Amino acid sequence: MRLAIDVVEANVEPLLEPVDRAAVHAGVLHYGRELAFATARVYARAAELRGAWDARLEALVVDSVVRGDADAEVLSRASALGWGQGRGVCVVVGDVPTSRSAPDLVGEVRRRALTSVSDVLCAIQGHRLVVVLGGVGREAPEGDVEGPGVLAAAATVLAQFDEGAVVVGPWVEDLAAAHVSAREAVAAHEVAAAWPDAPRPVHALDLLPERLLAGERGAGAQLLDHVHRPLAEHRSALVQTLTTFFAQRSSIEATARALFVHPNTVRYRLAQVAEVTGCTPTDPGTASRSRSRSRWAVRARGSRCRPSSSPVLEGLHKGAPLNFVRGAREWWEHHKAQ
Repeated sequence: MRLAIDVVEANVEPLLEPVDRAAVHAGVLHYGRELAFATARVYARAAELRGAWDARLEALVVDSVVRGDADAEVLSRASALGWGQGRGVCVVVGDVPTSRSAPDLVGEVRRRALTSVSDVLCAIQGHRLVVVLGGVGREAPEGDVEGPGVLAAAATVLAQFDEGAVVVGPWVEDLAAAHVSAREAVAAHEVAAAWPDAPRPVHALDLLPERLLAGERGAGAQLLDHVHRPLAEHRSALVQTLTTFFAQRSSIEATARALFVHPNTVRYRLAQVAEVTGCTPTDPGTASRSRSRSRWAVRARGSRCRPSSSPVLEGLHKGAPLNFVRGAREWWEHHKAQ
């Protein structure tokens, strides 16, 4: 088309009378302009269709991750969307802001996330916004972090969620295992309203008590694994110290007198509790959460629970201690009274 227009413009003057030349030049310019706009519309439509297809494909991949169907086909589709081979994945779940359109929201989430991580997938599922972040660092035993941790990575997209809880699932190795992080994040987000003062973002493991009380299967086993079992297997008397510490209204001196040890010994043991379980009983900012998690777990001794139709008991693994559930019920009644 460019060649045809060039030939016409080059030969129009010898073939026409001077009075007609201006009109013909104006007609050629008008034709070229209309042709350019028509071509632009075609390319814009093609780009729009491609963007819509990519959005549908991305939503399909995220839905597969949430449902736990991340097979080789899903991984191939994620690669088509630009997902790299970076290690470290976590899933962030929160509410969708009603004041923004879906394309604008997804685009802004992607722009913000890519400032700190290498890969991102995002989809809106009803009232829920699900973001899969890749290239997330995992905290090493020495405390070093390779890249942003799960909470730091989630903080980069925090402003794109609506008000309310924003839950981060645990770190997993790659996209094939992302369904584990998604399952934890979705389950925790469903019960996050039971903790009105939860930080934003909040880790899914910090909502294990609420998940247990909601009857989630496996939440009791996780709480035992994350809190009670590490304490019980530790060489120091951490379970006894923590139980006495709570019974003495978080008084280190009273705990030391009850255990016939020096207060510094109590402080050392409580520091070990924080190191082993992540619960910090002496931190005023997290004392209530540490108490609720640790109290239930340190009571996980003695009698075993029998099968029951209670949703709380059903959420515990077979043989879970009855005192664990009793502690959960006591806390729940106190929480409702407040």
